[in-house]
Amino acid sequence: MRLPEQTRINLLLLAACGLFAACSDTGDETGDQTSAAEPAMDSLVSAAWLEEHLDDPDLVVLDATVVIEPDGSGGMLSVNGRASYESGHIPTAGFADLLGDLSDGDSSLDFGMPTPEQFAAAMEALGVSDDSRVVLYDTSGSVWAARVWWMLRWIGFDRAALLDGGLNAWTAGGRPLSTEPASRPVGQLTVNLRPELIADRDEVLASIEDDSVTLIDVLPPAHYRGEMAMYERPGHIPGAVNVPVFSALDETGSYRSLDELASIFEGDRDSRAITYCGGGIAASSSAFVMTRLGFTDVAVYAASLQEWTADPDLPLEIDLESFDSED
Repeated sequence: MRLPEQTRINLLLLAACGLFAACSDTGDETGDQTSAAEPAMDSLVSAAWLEEHLDDPDLVVLDATVVIEPDGSGGMLSVNGRASYESGHIPTAGFADLLGDLSDGDSSLDFGMPTPEQFAAAMEALGVSDDSRVVLYDTSGSVWAARVWWMLRWIGFDRAALLDGGLNAWTAGGRPLSTEPASRPVGQLTVNLRPELIADRDEVLASIEDDSVTLIDVLPPAHYRGEMAMYERPGHIPGAVNVPVFSALDETGSYRSLDELASIFEGDRDSRAITYCGGGIAASSSAFVMTRLGFTDVAVYAASLQEWTADPDLPLEIDLESFDSED
């Protein structure tokens, strides 16, 4: 069944990065995960909080925007968000380039994982040090920012937060934008790697037969069922459950309350869970949510379906009952 082009584009946008119009500020943050020895900052902060703390000397604000555009042939194209950043960003913010320094440029995959040392060096160049606090945002549903947040956790850095609602939450309150580039001294970051936060294809393959591991496909339901395909083959990894990334966001593009999120992300919070999508971007947003909810053993399959569907020997399931019998 081939979906109409505009429907496919809409689903592609959702699948790629959870694009939503984030247009309102959020209230006080909850679920503080910092230790008592650290300055108080939740892993999710409001625009009001950021405005109050914007001039804190240890606070590094980073814009992680990537723009998704139709490629003219029914697919989507990831475009560097630097032009968006240069046209107006939160004052003091630097630009975290997920299509550049924060990915492996030699990888055949979009957003290939860099080495821990390469990633740490790129963050140091943006002014991040061990004693920094980092607030990340983007212009589309926080998924790009969540990828950087997850990689920071991967190298052992826990003093980072997402701006709830992203750039639109900031501007909705009439707060100013700047076109001045950030200027910060190079930081110093220590790598204390947590390799378990990133799953590879071998672990995912083994998990299909392992009932103690939950695979979570965060793509739209139509893609999960196999009614459309953005990658080499349609379908989902066998045994995966579908929890679409956009189910965690409200109509403004902000994350739902923790109580609402707890009803969406169920299961044993101490068991292994692996999230995946197309290239490990939307999956990072879902992993962020699960971490806030107290799940203790969450990983992102960073290569996701870009890698999985390209190998014909790796299994996929299609929900045949979902297809119209006339097609």
